[in-house]
Amino acid sequence: MPKEFVQVTATQSVNVIDLALPESLDSEEFDRLNESMLKSIDGKVSDRWVLDLSGVDYMGSSVLGLMINVRQHIKAGGGKLALAGLSPQLTQIFRTCCLEKLFMITKTRAEAIRMLGGR
Repeated sequence: MPKEFVQVTATQSVNVIDLALPESLDSEEFDRLNESMLKSIDGKVSDRWVLDLSGVDYMGSSVLGLMINVRQHIKAGGGKLALAGLSPQLTQIFRTCCLEKLFMITKTRAEAIRMLGGR
């Protein structure tokens, strides 16, 4: 049975996506991840979202592209997205790619929920 990369929960009026990835994904796994992420936000892009990356140590360019795509869908729908729990390595990757300018990034899930106005 394939490992689930995405788990969605609702807490304090904010949807939280827990992402857990291996260091590398084959094309079939990436396609499954892409489908899971887009399915998770489908019909709810106007909501507030936290993407918890504490289960991710590394992210290749294809997954970074997926993060940007998810952000665009949520932003276009009038929703808000915050990233939480980035490892030092992932933080460096986001800085190197200048992605920290695109995303609201917080240290913890609780901080992200507060910033998005969760109640």
